[in-house]
Amino acid sequence: PCPLCFLSVPKSSPRSGSTDPPDAGEEAAMEAPEECVELKELHRLEGHTDRVWSLAWNPVTGGDGAPAVLASCSGDKTVRIWRQNLATGSWDCTTILEETHTRTVRSCAWSPSGSLLATASFDATTALWENVGDEFECISTLEGHENEVKSVSWSASGSLLATCSRDKSVWIWEVQSGGNECDCVSVLQGHTQDVKMVQWHPNMDVLVSVSYDNSIKVWAEDGDIDDWRCIQTLEESSNGHASTVWAVSFNSDGDRMVTCSNDLTLKIWDTNSNPIQRSDGSHGPWEKGFSVYRGGGAAISSPTFPLLNPIGEMHRRHLCTLSGYHDRTIFSVDWSRDGIIASGAGDDAICLFVENKDGQIDGPSYKMIMKKEKSHEMDVNAVRWNPKDPRLLASASDDGTIKIWQCTY
Repeated sequence: PCPLCFLSVPKSSPRSGSTDPPDAGEEAAMEAPEECVELKELHRLEGHTDRVWSLAWNPVTGGDGAPAVLASCSGDKTVRIWRQNLATGSWDCTTILEETHTRTVRSCAWSPSGSLLATASFDATTALWENVGDEFECISTLEGHENEVKSVSWSASGSLLATCSRDKSVWIWEVQSGGNECDCVSVLQGHTQDVKMVQWHPNMDVLVSVSYDNSIKVWAEDGDIDDWRCIQTLEESSNGHASTVWAVSFNSDGDRMVTCSNDLTLKIWDTNSNPIQRSDGSHGPWEKGFSVYRGGGAAISSPTFPLLNPIGEMHRRHLCTLSGYHDRTIFSVDWSRDGIIASGAGDDAICLFVENKDGQIDGPSYKMIMKKEKSHEMDVNAVRWNPKDPRLLASASDDGTIKIWQCTY
């Protein structure tokens, strides 16, 4: 049977290995037949004159016969807006945002309403652009970071914006008056090195940051002190990464999180617990089990951490580390609405993973269902699933191009 049959059931989320039967305490990971899934290149978008760092789909475009809109940003100091041409099937660059940032534009993100685009730059600023039709106007410039801003992310409500920087800090901004007023409400110190990415939880005002210091930090507002604080740090001692953590993504329900690293692994985390508050008023943890799944080998399981859900009940989760699929730094990861994890790396490849629904004795496991070698001519810096069409994937590369892919299964 096709290992992707789970896609017709709920949205969840995605590993592979040995043909030997599992021993006691081991769970064999199964390889997906290659004919079951394909990543077909639909379009190659050219125009940037330097590496393309980041991509963002406008969340309210596409679907129901409406054209999808994609933003890209680059080392050429520009942001390009690409619109799908439904009549011809092509993608057209309709707008180039330039002359605002003076250095590399490292990250871009649309507000949940799709009316504002935030762009973060190595010039130490973050710009907010108002989108009216095909016209864009820079309505705010956020200053405060000491040097390069590496990432920007909107909260689910659109009222909060997070930025992070090489200055080791994370800033949280309150966005008011349609983006015309932005006030910094908290400066979060805790990382000891360059902060690579920030990402809000899809349903809660909980923020995750990942860093060159190899750690993942979880931040939430503390009503007692009326400020934000770090409520958990996931590092190597707690089954975290052994090197720089580059990116983080949640599944659509927010109960799973995936991170990727310079240590050549992806890690799946259980975020089903509400880390904001337990029944006793303390904060609940997001932890990871001890299992490690290696390419070409068996899946070896071992004890997991007990977790607390929002009402304080104990439950167990056994999640995993995906290892042996990329042989250079994994720069980007994204979880689709249909539960497929895409990863892009310095080996020029894109890998796809799904949850392995077979034989889950000790908890969830994941398997690779496809690897697209030479998806780009150089490093893959970003992979992003379309929020409206979960079979549409965009990727960006050091080769200066953006590719639109159709995932068929």
